[in-house]
Amino acid sequence: MAIQTYLLICGAAAGPLFIAVFFIEGALRPGYSAMRQAVSALSVGTRGWIQQGNFIVVGLLLLAYAFGLRLALQPYGASFWESFLVATYAVGLIGAGVFVTDMVGVPRDPTARSTRTRAGIAHDIFSLLAFVSLAISSFIFAHLFATSGSCAWSLYCIVSAICFVVGFVLFARGFAGASRLTSIAGLLQRLTITIGWLWASLLAIHLLGIL
Repeated sequence: MAIQTYLLICGAAAGPLFIAVFFIEGALRPGYSAMRQAVSALSVGTRGWIQQGNFIVVGLLLLAYAFGLRLALQPYGASFWESFLVATYAVGLIGAGVFVTDMVGVPRDPTARSTRTRAGIAHDIFSLLAFVSLAISSFIFAHLFATSGSCAWSLYCIVSAICFVVGFVLFARGFAGASRLTSIAGLLQRLTITIGWLWASLLAIHLLGIL
């Protein structure tokens, strides 16, 4: 197989791997509530290295995927931005794995700290970078597919982007404790993450010629 194929496979595998790890680890972690606690909370504690590694390994897979996209998107007349935004998403994930969250201000969260740390602030910045990059890239790809005549994929990109942004706003409000969404903020975050990763994986599968 060509190097491009291997790189796209990295993108197709990254999402399912990330979701499987945090789902299994969340189910096995004593006292952890996937309904109300963030995925990043799994990075805290003696078993935190598992989720930290999940962030970093998947981020590296996504970084490889970004290089594959640069090659695979040439027939679509893609610009620099499509692969750059996916690479930025990857960097955000890697940074979120290197720096452990503080979970400051999360109601009833036993992993929460009372004060901020530099590592926690860095984690939040990298996490925000990942979410924003993925949202923007979805809209950029929607435009790319629209101009290349792939209307169905353009529509899917737009719908995914809108759902992703709405989900982000909802779970962010829940974690901030400023709404009635607090008790299901973890669930909302997982749904949002799944929407984003599903889009990224299906895009890779599409470019592999399977969809």
